[in-house]
Amino acid sequence: MEFNVRRLAADAGTFLSRAVQLTEETFGQAEKTELDAHLETLLIRAESTKHWTEKIMKQTEVVLQPNPNVRMEEFLYEKLDKKVPTRANNHELLGECMIDSGHEFGPGTAYGSALVKCGETEKLLGSAEKEFIHSSAINFLTPFRNFIEGDFKTISKERKLLQNKRLDLDAAKNRMKKARVADARSAAETELRIAQSEFDRQAEITRLLLEGIGSTHAHHLRCLNDFVDAQAAYYAQCYQYMVNLQKQLGSFPSTFSNNNQPASSSSASVSVHSAPPAASLPAPPPSQTSPALNELRSTSGTRKARVLYDYDAASSSELSLLADEVITVSSVPGMDSDWLMGQRGNQKGKVPITYLELLN
Repeated sequence: MEFNVRRLAADAGTFLSRAVQLTEETFGQAEKTELDAHLETLLIRAESTKHWTEKIMKQTEVVLQPNPNVRMEEFLYEKLDKKVPTRANNHELLGECMIDSGHEFGPGTAYGSALVKCGETEKLLGSAEKEFIHSSAINFLTPFRNFIEGDFKTISKERKLLQNKRLDLDAAKNRMKKARVADARSAAETELRIAQSEFDRQAEITRLLLEGIGSTHAHHLRCLNDFVDAQAAYYAQCYQYMVNLQKQLGSFPSTFSNNNQPASSSSASVSVHSAPPAASLPAPPPSQTSPALNELRSTSGTRKARVLYDYDAASSSELSLLADEVITVSSVPGMDSDWLMGQRGNQKGKVPITYLELLN
């Protein structure tokens, strides 16, 4: 019990001595031992590393999860050491919506089938995004966070000890200056030697830890390379998904009308894409390769044809079409096999065969 009381008294005395020294330094009434230039440079680099590591972490988290509410929820689950519940991301939700609407309109229709294919691709994009986020969290964010919560905390602790040892050293120097009698001066000299030794030892420990920041930078560089590789793979995968989707949608006509409306309201149909060039038009359906089409091409006669989809003329030589209208078509010698000459009243122009259904 007596030992503990003495220990507490000694600690209180040390704390008071440091407080007095710091106060006098603040008001310019006491000298302060300056750290050597190399150690000061290391301290500045360590603080800069901490500052920018935290900023990069924060901004990366925003990129990986833009929703602040979700980020806060994930943070709380992490602190409670609980597993974050699995949830669909925005791409997956959009994919489900498209697939459901495609089934509602009918997967046998052009629009319904296209919606289903787009929805399936959106779900693939969502899955790829989840893999990218998971990989980035493990290989990039976790090492950065380990530095902030581990290595830098140790550096901060040793730096605080160095500050205390520096205050003890300067307080011992002041007592040495104020000592007048021989006994007091001898005791002050002994105290100063001990304080100087402890300060030098703590400065060396702090210096070794601070020099380890170079290894931290090298490690973070490897993590940065991993993050860039993960981004490149993610975007390449997404690009391939979209290229495949474009190829699948290329088998559909480039414009769609609302087939659920009567012919009189077909003018309200919405154009989704501009008409592709003739070289990219899909092959005519089996009904278009019938003897009737062959007969039309072999004669100079005309036939009636019903327009299947809206078509916007790409040039003055073409004729714009509205779904469900009936026009007159004929074959012109030398014309591309994917086109016929269409006529509506006094208007004439080329029309793509894939947008027509020849009538008997």
